Amino acid sequence: MLCRMTPAPLRNGLAASRLQLPRGAWATVLAVLADTFPSVSHDEWLQRFARGLVLDADALPLPATAAYREGAVIQYYREVPAEAAIPFEEAVLHADAHLVVADKPHFLPVTPAGAYVEQTLLTRLIRKLGNADLVPLHRIDRGTAGLVLFSANPASRAQYQALFRERRISKRYEALAPPLPALVLPLTRKSRIVEGMPFFRMQEVDGAPNSETRIEVIEQQERRWRYALHPITGKKHQLRVHMAALGAPIHNDEFYPALQAREDGQYEKPLQLLAQGLSFTDPLSGEARVFASRLSLAV
Repeated sequence: MLCRMTPAPLRNGLAASRLQLPRGAWATVLAVLADTFPSVSHDEWLQRFARGLVLDADALPLPATAAYREGAVIQYYREVPAEAAIPFEEAVLHADAHLVVADKPHFLPVTPAGAYVEQTLLTRLIRKLGNADLVPLHRIDRGTAGLVLFSANPASRAQYQALFRERRISKRYEALAPPLPALVLPLTRKSRIVEGMPFFRMQEVDGAPNSETRIEVIEQQERRWRYALHPITGKKHQLRVHMAALGAPIHNDEFYPALQAREDGQYEKPLQLLAQGLSFTDPLSGEARVFASRLSLAV
């Protein structure tokens, strides 16, 4: 159980990360961090301590010699050296005391991870709205554009999270993909999706289905169709895996059906997948909520 903690202040719009020190034989907090996050060098951690970027539970800077204590909570600010700007802007479609709805562009991650810390939707929104309590209620892939809902208030967060856990929210995506003239649409795709190789790709395997998507065609052109995709479940990469398995991989998908190399900074071919609509009954007010993305896919 976490001990009492004073949240560290925002730094450049970024909230501090938190770590409860695990059981081990370390002598210092520095040693714990260096072992836990080997992608950050020992010297870089020393510099972060010197710059006051590692703090205790009271949000006070720790020295690099701070002694290790099992169960202690520390706070630290993540950094990515020379993080490149992502040249696409998000839009806030709705904001109240409890809920924020944003329209995310292609290529922008939702939350900090790997090479992305400040160039994420969460960090940008915290800066823009001045609310460090923002937490995404669901995720969409970095390559996917469209709607993302955020909880703006810890007091009501669980009620909104329950919408997704209990499947009381309707999600509608649009995708551009090759035609499927041999299939009768609309159809429902059910399959078992598990982690594949490499670890960030998913795959269908035999077994009881754990994923379900309703697929319909809403526009037909000679070489590509526009599909409406309605995920009933929320497995990682579900829509991309289902469309590829049907023989219509979403245009510009570098993961499915085969892994393709793409360098950072290549923005010419965005994944043609858009989180277009969300609708639900608000758990606080009881009113019907309907949100639609203002973005569109290439024609």
